[in-house]
Amino acid sequence: MPLALLALAIGAFGIGTTEFVIMGLLPEVAGDFGVSIPTAGYLVTGYALGVMLGAPLMTVLGTKVSRKRMLMLLMGLFIVGNLLSALAPSFGLMLTGRVVASLAHGAFFGIGSVVAADLVAPDKKAGAIALMFTGLTVANVVGVPLGTLIGQSIGWRVTFGIVAALGVAGLAGIARLVPDMPKAEGVRLRHELAALKNVQVLLAMAMTVLGFGGVFAAITYIAPMMTHVAGFADGSVTWLLVLFGLGMVGGNLIGGRYADRALMPMLYLSLGALAVVLALFTLTAHNKIAAAVTIALIGALGFATVPPLQKRVLDQAHGAPTLASALNIGAFNLGNALSAWLGGLVIGAGLGYTAPNWVGAVLATSALVLAFVSAALERRDTQPGTVLADPVPTERRTAVPH
Repeated sequence: MPLALLALAIGAFGIGTTEFVIMGLLPEVAGDFGVSIPTAGYLVTGYALGVMLGAPLMTVLGTKVSRKRMLMLLMGLFIVGNLLSALAPSFGLMLTGRVVASLAHGAFFGIGSVVAADLVAPDKKAGAIALMFTGLTVANVVGVPLGTLIGQSIGWRVTFGIVAALGVAGLAGIARLVPDMPKAEGVRLRHELAALKNVQVLLAMAMTVLGFGGVFAAITYIAPMMTHVAGFADGSVTWLLVLFGLGMVGGNLIGGRYADRALMPMLYLSLGALAVVLALFTLTAHNKIAAAVTIALIGALGFATVPPLQKRVLDQAHGAPTLASALNIGAFNLGNALSAWLGGLVIGAGLGYTAPNWVGAVLATSALVLAFVSAALERRDTQPGTVLADPVPTERRTAVPH
């Protein structure tokens, strides 16, 4: 695998750290600015909304420049946003910094997925995407716990300063290691938009929303579930999230490896197993050891779907994949927001802290159904005598040494 993937992984590590570390620092931030915890929670919501809006916006703005230059500009935006968060004198400016940083998130992973896939041979594309996303998964094992510890011990501003420094390292790595890949000729914004008319692209995005939404339906409420149901101490939640992160790392690498061999079977297996494990979590949540094992499995099975889903979008939008790829990253965040809302509804209805697990199981099952529908449509369209229309012109690919 090319060293350029390391630079992309470093950028992904910084982005993953800044996205999730705020959850462990909300009390400190709220106390410093004199706002309530729910108000401080806007720093999480604002980031998620920024990702969803920024993915298409920044990708559209980047259609006029090369992908390498756009990745560098996005890392620059990420650095500015985190520096603003670290130095913000008021809560409003802190929220602004979070939104600025979030605008780089979706487009970075979207464009980065295209670049990673173009750096390797066709039979290694999903593996390359998985290696880039390894930075995001490792962030949940190392970056988030360490950033939370630093923020609680020294100060949350130091944490965001360190995250900005990670952005500088990612920017330098991209500038040095990612080859200068010229903008593909013959592809315009209207071609990128036309790719979104492809039913298979839309189905893959829907699978992303529902499948990964299933994961976050459970994980969003992991703290009250583990303390009130499983009987863990409050301080145990951190290492339980580390277990979740370790599962994410393993699942991501396994998903990338086997998606290159059998993409749809990998999706069937991971989504089906995820639905079963989430349903069982309503029972295993009552036992400490079983709950810990289940949390790791949810992380592994959830992230085993990421490389195949991202590659599915790239394959189906092959003529103009950049916008579709970025929008699929936004779909992950949409799934997170949707599942957190649904999980809150069932808890608020008095169904208990384990009820979001049933929500997650239903969402994952729905994604599995869509996977079977997608495969059935693909088989129908490839029957002898079927004429397929490519909605966008195939882009001229530039050979990249690796």
